[in-house]
Amino acid sequence: MVLLRLLVFLFAPVVSDLCSLPCFINVSESQGPGTILQFLSFNCSSYMPTPTLELLNVQPPTTFFNPPSLARWQGTYVGKLTLSSSARLDALMVNHYKLQLKFTCGNHVMEGSLSVDVQRDLSHIQCAGQFASPAGEMIQVPETVTPGARLYTLLLPGLELHGAQMSIISAQDLPHFPGPFSINEQGWLQAPSQGLLGQAQKVFQLQISVSFGQRQSCQGMVIVKVLPVPSSQVSFLEQAQNITIPENLAPGSEVVQVQARGVDLHYEILSPVPSPLFAIGRADGVVRTTTPLELARTSGTAVSRLQVKAFEQGRPWASAKLNLTMNVQLVNLWPPRCLPALLVSQIPETAPVGTVLNTLTCEDPDSVGATLDYKLWFRSSSNPASLCLYDRVLEVNATLDCDTPGACFQHAASILVLDGGQPQMTTEVPVLVMVTPINEFSPACAPRTFRVQEDAAPHTLLGSVVGTDMDYPHDNIEYYTPGGPTTFAVDRLSGEVHLLGPLDYEQQRLYRLTVLVIDHGQDQNPNHHRSGSCTITIEVEDVNDHAPECEPPFQELTIYAPLGRSVEVTKVSCRIPQEPQRLTYSYSIVGGNSQNRFILQGAILVHSDLVLGPFWPEQPRTYELLICVADAGPSTPHLSTTATIIVHLVPRRASTVATSTHRTIVPSTMTPMLVTDTEAFWQPQPWFVVVLTATGALLLLALGWLLGRLLQGLAQLLQAPSKPAQALLLNSIQGTEGSIEGFMEAPKMEMSQAPSSVMNLVFLGTGRDYLFNTHTGARRWL
Repeated sequence: MVLLRLLVFLFAPVVSDLCSLPCFINVSESQGPGTILQFLSFNCSSYMPTPTLELLNVQPPTTFFNPPSLARWQGTYVGKLTLSSSARLDALMVNHYKLQLKFTCGNHVMEGSLSVDVQRDLSHIQCAGQFASPAGEMIQVPETVTPGARLYTLLLPGLELHGAQMSIISAQDLPHFPGPFSINEQGWLQAPSQGLLGQAQKVFQLQISVSFGQRQSCQGMVIVKVLPVPSSQVSFLEQAQNITIPENLAPGSEVVQVQARGVDLHYEILSPVPSPLFAIGRADGVVRTTTPLELARTSGTAVSRLQVKAFEQGRPWASAKLNLTMNVQLVNLWPPRCLPALLVSQIPETAPVGTVLNTLTCEDPDSVGATLDYKLWFRSSSNPASLCLYDRVLEVNATLDCDTPGACFQHAASILVLDGGQPQMTTEVPVLVMVTPINEFSPACAPRTFRVQEDAAPHTLLGSVVGTDMDYPHDNIEYYTPGGPTTFAVDRLSGEVHLLGPLDYEQQRLYRLTVLVIDHGQDQNPNHHRSGSCTITIEVEDVNDHAPECEPPFQELTIYAPLGRSVEVTKVSCRIPQEPQRLTYSYSIVGGNSQNRFILQGAILVHSDLVLGPFWPEQPRTYELLICVADAGPSTPHLSTTATIIVHLVPRRASTVATSTHRTIVPSTMTPMLVTDTEAFWQPQPWFVVVLTATGALLLLALGWLLGRLLQGLAQLLQAPSKPAQALLLNSIQGTEGSIEGFMEAPKMEMSQAPSSVMNLVFLGTGRDYLFNTHTGARRWL
């Protein structure tokens, strides 16, 4: 780590500080192999495997960069990038490199680029190429070169912008040199002003010094070899040639190659100058076309006359001439040209037959005014009878109905235009007719009736409204219920009717919803819609959801039943307040009817002693009857309630004139309530249970003995009532007997004869006492 830190401080003047990808650095072209270009920082957890840093590629491709190294330093991974041993940076050749690096840390992979800009180093500029080599650069010139002519141009990249000074520093003394060669600031090496005639086979070595900047210079050598000029005669084999060519030759096509006898010959066109149609190769003598030879477009191209000159390069005066006649032959070169080149039309599907879509204008460039033929050819599988072509006019030929799937919307065709030339040329004009849909029909939906039970849960699906639309795409409609009841909702896309809220048959049995159907996406204008409506009826079916209620739900009655007769006890009065129209109920005794002494005749409870026989009870008896009252009728389910009737039965002999029933009705407010209380319990240890059980047994024995003593004392008290209690009992019985019909005389006689036999003081568990006459069954509350 100390060594890595030392390297960072050591190379700080050369490279920039630590950076993260992407990163941009500058480097001088004078930097050589092994130079550290940049340190790169990366973060990677110590729990991860050892990370890696890779050099994926370099643009432009080069081997100047070594694969990067990676080391850990102060909790951070530092990558180092250096120049390879083959690095030779040159800003004039390549001044920018882009390196793509890849850092891998466990499953995390990061890629980024490092941009390297190569900066020009003026102190590094030097002479290069053959000019700077020990052998120098050799040039060959003929001895007939023009005096002062430019023989060579010295090119040193980068020096032209820095005002380089060039001079010949080698000796140019007579008689070896005919005169001094010269070089200017532009690097032009010029021949001596005396020329080079007579200097054939001589070689001149010129040492050239190039100075630039402050005390910066380099040197090189140029060797000039003078060549002798051979004595030869320049001539053509023919003095004139007639050449026939087609007019459809492309520019640059070879027409003919002329050849002359001679040494180091060059060719040029003497006339016409400039030549608009043809050019000749200076070295090879090949005549080529320079522009399209279109007879219909350019006048005077049918026949062209050229005069060609062949001459020796060193002796331009040694030359010969050749006359060429170019005959251009007419060719059916161009197919017909049409406007417009592409027919695109857009019409509504309701366009009538005969509607003009477009008119085509065509002409033949090879023969202006020539008659052309037109043919309509369909590309798509649509109905070909929908369009027709009359001469050059494209029209609608049949009804464009787009309400059938795949019927239209787009017709692709082509108009073929044929000329009369040889070979016959054809032009194809694509035709695209787009038929836009029109919303012609209004959507509709049929009235529907749905039935739902009143106890249906929210979000119940009742059914669907089916809407139809004849426009294409078919049945592309939406459903709405403007201002309808909030109890129901219609799905906007599917038309499904859902229940949202509770229903009550007794409050509302019928709902009517107006459903509005609106189409969309069936017209070019997205805002053009048509609508329709229908009414759906929702009938609520009755569900028996209220049990009968009896008034009162609890009765207590006393009856005097003579032997051999039936006595009406009471009438059970029940109704359903939420459904006053329901009047039919069924009644049954479901409890307390021991020995079947009570029967129901409809809602009337009757005591019958026809079946008693010898089992007629001698003492009064109490029956607690449970009457089940259930609603009757077609509605299901059948709900029921239970009324409680306590009947105190007092038997009477046959000599009894009449019976009397004394009713005590317990108001509904005193109906017992069931209270459920949940308490936590604990589970004791077994020894504690044993001790508690023994203690409880002893306590129970003590309480039993105490209770027996109390009951014995109470019995003695009841057998000898006090005189005030007897008087109160007598008055109570007499008052009760006076209120009972048919028992006015007999009870008084019996009371006067044996008053002590009928006086019993009864204590109820309700906290109230009453006097009970065992002979008549009358009670008097205290």
